[in-house]
Amino acid sequence: MLKRRYMSSETSDTTKTICKIMMSSSVVTLDTALDQSGVRVSEQIVEDVLKKFENAGMVAYRFFEWAEKQRHYNHSVKAFHTVIDSLAKIRQYQLMWDVVKVMKSKRMVNVETFCIIMRKYARAQKVEEAVYTFNIMDKYDVPPNLAAFNGLLSALCKSKNVRKAQEIFDSIKDRFVPDSKTYSILLEGWGKDPNLPKAREIFREMVSNGCRPDIVTYGIMVDVLCKAGRVDEALGIVNEMDSTVCKPTPFIYSVLVHTYGIENRIEDAVSTFLEMENNGIEPDVAVYNALIGAFCKANRLKNVYRVLNEMDCKGVTPNSRTFNIILSSLIGRGGTDEAYRVFLRMIKVCEPDADTYTMMIKMFCERDELKKALKVWKYMKLKRFMPSMHTFQVLINGLCEKGDVTEACVLLEEMIEKGIRPSGVTFGRLRQLLIKEGREDVLKFLQKKINVLVNDPLWEW
Repeated sequence: MLKRRYMSSETSDTTKTICKIMMSSSVVTLDTALDQSGVRVSEQIVEDVLKKFENAGMVAYRFFEWAEKQRHYNHSVKAFHTVIDSLAKIRQYQLMWDVVKVMKSKRMVNVETFCIIMRKYARAQKVEEAVYTFNIMDKYDVPPNLAAFNGLLSALCKSKNVRKAQEIFDSIKDRFVPDSKTYSILLEGWGKDPNLPKAREIFREMVSNGCRPDIVTYGIMVDVLCKAGRVDEALGIVNEMDSTVCKPTPFIYSVLVHTYGIENRIEDAVSTFLEMENNGIEPDVAVYNALIGAFCKANRLKNVYRVLNEMDCKGVTPNSRTFNIILSSLIGRGGTDEAYRVFLRMIKVCEPDADTYTMMIKMFCERDELKKALKVWKYMKLKRFMPSMHTFQVLINGLCEKGDVTEACVLLEEMIEKGIRPSGVTFGRLRQLLIKEGREDVLKFLQKKINVLVNDPLWEW
C-alpha cells in the first residue's frame, strides 16, 4: 500500500511539473523546456497531462510528440485518442489523420478511433467527412460493425443531422442487425428535432422488429415527450414501467424535474423529487442539479442553498454543472455580487470548468471590472487550467472594449502560442483598434504568427 501511495504521489508531482512547464512555454519552446526539466513520463502521466490540455490542441500535440521520443515509453490507445480529440477540436484535421496513420502502423486503431473522428466532424457540421470516415474504416484494417454504425448515427443525431442519420440507416441497415441502441439513437435524434410523430414511428418499428425497449429506451422516450411538452404523457410511461424489471432511474426523474422547472411548475418538480425518494431511489447529482435549476427558474434562492446543504448532508458532491446553473441564474438576474460569492464557495468544493471561468470573466468584463476579471484569470492559471478559445476571447474582447489594446495583444499572442486560433470576430476587432492607433507593425506580427499556426500563408481575416 505504501508503495502504491508513493508511486501515485510521484506521478502526481511529475504531472504538476509538466503542466507548469506547458503553461509557461510556447509551442515552439516546449520541447527544449521539457528536455531541460529532466522529467520522465509513464502512460498514466501522459494520459493525465493530455486530458488537462485537451482545450489546447497544439500544445497537447507537441507534448504528445515529445513523449513519444522518450526511452522506455510507448503511447497507450487512450493517449492517442485524447490527442486526436484535441486536434479535431481546433480543426487540425491533417495532423489528426497523421496520428491515426501512426496508430495504424502500430496496429492500435480500433472502432472507437473512428467514432471519435465521426463525432468531431459531425459537431463541426462536416457531415460528409463524418460519413467518409465510416466508409474508409476498411482501409485501416478495421471492418465497420454495428458499434461503428451506431457511432455514426449517434454523431449525426447529436449534431442535429437526424434526417441524414435516418437516410443512412434506411440505406444500409441490411448490412447490420439494428439493436435497441440503434433505435434509441434515432429516437433521441427525432426527439431533439423535434418530431414526435417520427419518434413514435421509430419506437413502433423497434418493437415490431423484435427489439425490446430497455431502460435507456424508456428514458429517451420520457425525455422526447418532455421536450415535446407532453410531460403528463411522459409521467404516464413512468407510472406504467415495471417496478421490478424496469424500475425508473434517477435520469428519468431528473428529466421530469427539469421539465417541470422549465414550465415553472415548481410544486410538481418538488413532488416528483420526493416521490423518487419515497420509491427508494437515491437522487444523484443530476437529479439535484435539475431541482436546483427548477428553484433558480422560480427565483427561490433560499431553496437552492437548502438543496446544496442537503447534498452535503447526504454525501452527494456538487459538480461544476451544479454551480454553473446557479451562477448563470444569478448573473442573468443581475446578482453579480452574489454570483462571485457562489464562485468563492464553489472553488472550495469542486474544480471550475471552462464554462465557469468564461462566465465569471465575462460577467466582470460587462461590469467594467477588468481587475476582477484578470484576478479570476490569474486564479485559473494558478490552478493550471488551460483556458479554452472562448475564455481567451471573452477576456480579449473585454480588454478591447476598455481600450487596453496592449494587454489584449499580449493575450492574443499567448493564445496563438498555445496553438489556439482566435475567431475572425475577435481578431477583426483588435485589428481595427491597432489600425486606429497606427500600430500596423504589431498587426503584421500577429498576422504572421497566426499564419504559421494554421500553416497556410493564404489564410486571411
